Amino acid sequence: MILKFLRLFKIIRVTLRYGIDEIAISGLKVPRTARLIETLLFWRDLSAPRGERLRKALEDLGPIFVKLGQVLSTRRDLMPPDIADELAKLQDRVPSFDPDLAIAQITKSLGAHPDTLFASFERIPVASASIAQVHFATLKDGREVAVKVLRPGMKDTIDKDVALMQVAAGWLEALWADGKRLKAKEVVGEFDKYLHDELDLMREAANGSQLRRNFQNSDLLLVPEMYWDYCSSSVIVMERMNGIPISQIDKLQAAGVDLAKLSRDGVTIFFTQIFRDGFFHADMHPGNILVSTDPTTFGRYIALDFGIVGTLNDFDKDYLSQNFLAFFQRDYKRVAEAHIESGWAPKDTRVDELEAAVRACCEPIFDRPLKDISFGQVLLRLFQTSRRFNVEVQPQLVLLQKTLLNIEGLGRQLDPELDLWKTAKPYLERWMNEQVGWRGLIDKLKAEAPRYSHIFPQLPRLAHQALSRAGEQNNSNEMLAALLSEQRSTNTLLKVIIYFGGGLFAGVIAAQLLLHFYFIG
Repeated sequence: MILKFLRLFKIIRVTLRYGIDEIAISGLKVPRTARLIETLLFWRDLSAPRGERLRKALEDLGPIFVKLGQVLSTRRDLMPPDIADELAKLQDRVPSFDPDLAIAQITKSLGAHPDTLFASFERIPVASASIAQVHFATLKDGREVAVKVLRPGMKDTIDKDVALMQVAAGWLEALWADGKRLKAKEVVGEFDKYLHDELDLMREAANGSQLRRNFQNSDLLLVPEMYWDYCSSSVIVMERMNGIPISQIDKLQAAGVDLAKLSRDGVTIFFTQIFRDGFFHADMHPGNILVSTDPTTFGRYIALDFGIVGTLNDFDKDYLSQNFLAFFQRDYKRVAEAHIESGWAPKDTRVDELEAAVRACCEPIFDRPLKDISFGQVLLRLFQTSRRFNVEVQPQLVLLQKTLLNIEGLGRQLDPELDLWKTAKPYLERWMNEQVGWRGLIDKLKAEAPRYSHIFPQLPRLAHQALSRAGEQNNSNEMLAALLSEQRSTNTLLKVIIYFGGGLFAGVIAAQLLLHFYFIG
């Protein structure tokens, strides 16, 4: 309890220091309270932009709050643009933890000391983030690997901080006029699930293995192999990947990498993950992307860190493909119709009004290089349009939005002249042809062939059984009709008996009464 109180005290102190309360003051439902707070805290310097102050406050509060800021930066449907842009600058600049703790974690999880498991193990970590850190090692057969180790005590830290966030979210919704629209409690709940998913490194290893299988025969993307004999929920061991970080443009150019091709390949990888696989790497910031300099795989992307992935079902993919193609063809009416048909916009929405609003958002960005447009601004305007027309923002597309913004950032670095639309349009048209054209029909028949081969030999027997059941049904119907006819005859006879018996009984009673009165008289 004392530790929780001290943590709460630190949160309040940092909040007051950076004036985070001032962000909400303008929206307080009680103006007098807002003025009172401003008067009492007159000594603070709040000249810095509010987004910058919020980012610095989250950095001071530690890795869990940094993660929260990273999640919030993706929710441009909820966050004002200046705050979302500033939070997007948050990086996992977290000091490494004691190597002895990492060794103890490995020993506990894998049942042996690193000196026993590996031919060599580097005590000094090569990378450190809020959830885990990475050490290089060599297996006894000579293969070089990367060992990712979960930070000790993370679950307790997360549980305590998230509990405090839930309290703060309740206050925010109660005090801030815009609090309910921002869905503070819902965002914290989403963040809680996201963090606990990241705590299970086996989930990350499985994600990486799936992505590697999806691009097994690709000449665009490399994904490290997972060594399952050395994996657990708190330690995973994977193939060591060598390359140049994609943010180091000068080194890429010096190595002879074709940046224009690299930017086009990035777009292709993105759309392949979305539309072919429905499974995509959702944390593609520069720190997680390398470019291979190995002669056999020169110029390919290398993906790292698979703690966050997104998935799309067939409905999502169909919806997205229709919208992307409609955007590329400037068919804004089709975009509006797709939103209404999917149920994401109310059924009574006027197509022409939604069409005009989407046109105003998207028309200015066509036929312009990437350096002259901002997806962030386009998405912001689209989200404003969504709120105006009560369009529901789908949770499964939030990660997609985040990934698209990451792609924009990478594209700006690699090739500012890249025309994203012209690069993506042929891929989408080909994909649509594969899905709904003759080629798509043939592919689907091939995919279903194993099932058909099992069913076809059974068709004669199944047809015979169906006909037999139909004959039995006819016989049953005839028997039922006969029984109904017999029942009607029986009912008629019963009526006659009841009426005759009732009349006879009444006559006997009447005769007895007459005789009784006669003899008395």
